[in-house]
Amino acid sequence: MARTGGELMPEAASPEVAAAVADAHRREWAFVLAATVRVAGSIDDAEEAVQEAYASALATWGTSGIPRNPGAWLTVAARRRALDMHRRAATAQRALPKLLGREDDDGGLPDMAPEAVPDDRLRLIFTCCHPALALDARVALTLRLLCGLSTAEVARAFLVPDATMAARITRAKKKIAAANIPYRVPPAAELPGRLDGVLSVVYLVYTTGHTAPSGADLMRRDLADRGLELARMLRVLLPGDRDVAGLLALVLLTGARRDARVDDQHEVVLLENQDRSKWDRQATAEGVALLRESLAGRPPGRFALMAAIAAVHDESPSWLDTDWQEILGLYDLLMDRWPSPVVRLNRAIALGFAAGYAEGLAELDVLGGDPQLARYPYLAAARGDFLVRLGRPEEARVAFEEALILTDNDAERRFLHGRLSALGE
Repeated sequence: MARTGGELMPEAASPEVAAAVADAHRREWAFVLAATVRVAGSIDDAEEAVQEAYASALATWGTSGIPRNPGAWLTVAARRRALDMHRRAATAQRALPKLLGREDDDGGLPDMAPEAVPDDRLRLIFTCCHPALALDARVALTLRLLCGLSTAEVARAFLVPDATMAARITRAKKKIAAANIPYRVPPAAELPGRLDGVLSVVYLVYTTGHTAPSGADLMRRDLADRGLELARMLRVLLPGDRDVAGLLALVLLTGARRDARVDDQHEVVLLENQDRSKWDRQATAEGVALLRESLAGRPPGRFALMAAIAAVHDESPSWLDTDWQEILGLYDLLMDRWPSPVVRLNRAIALGFAAGYAEGLAELDVLGGDPQLARYPYLAAARGDFLVRLGRPEEARVAFEEALILTDNDAERRFLHGRLSALGE
């Protein structure tokens, strides 16, 4: 047996079968696992049953043929395997989980209409993103259980040793069991607050890929793609939720520019210098349509406001045509909704382009006293940029050197070295 995509792969599987199983792994993993957890009794047992179902597909589809509905085939196989595990252990009733309740248990949804819970993936999302878990554990569980990444792949995504990530995931699973975290969608009264936590985890997955905190490249496209997949999954599961629409709009509108963010040598290209013909106009159109939906009928949420800012950039025909006044106004609204230090930083940058570099720099200098931004390289880099535009190269040099010390991303380090070189001796 060989390993591919973190799963077992029989060496004898034909390329056609291997491709079909790999496609089913990418598309159906979360669906199959979520449906299996309800009968398996624990997340660990469900994972084992699902992995065996995929291994069985690799072993049998070559002779039986690739099923018309691979997801349904895999779900039936995994659930049968999970039930067999219970029978062999003769502990089915005792092992049935605190997590799950009975098959006919609606998971404690007295306040929700049945159609509000379209499938088990929603239960799995809320379990992975439960607020009782640490944020890094929520992200790791989400990637492991909903995206189907192996522990090694999740470890590589966050540049930690495999053993460290394995321990983190194990602790999270134990916490779910020990804390009796229920495998259910929260009641309607709790849903808005809990959903915001879910959206934050998905957004963190995306942003970690969009601009990698460390590593050789500016972006981790695999992580960004996973974030997009999760946002699309939430959209399917909660089609009427405006915050979900706002998050997907934000991911699409931000991701629309990614092919222009680096050049052929993988070097950073600033927004003002990007070749806008490389921007994905289809993604922009889809994002704008979702944004309109998200903005309709109530005060906009934070993801909708961030998406609106991204849309102003995406729809501007050139850097010089950017409507900075509108962007500044959107940041003012966002500050009311979500007054985080990073939002304040981005607002200060918008202020600099809307009202003048000196005004923006003054605002950035005020933020220099915020301990939460003390090690944030983009504050120093933004100061350096405004100082260059104001004709103050020596101060800009100090700012870029500070940013260089703070960043762990090699592409950003090369970019900052370039800014320093441009200042001359």
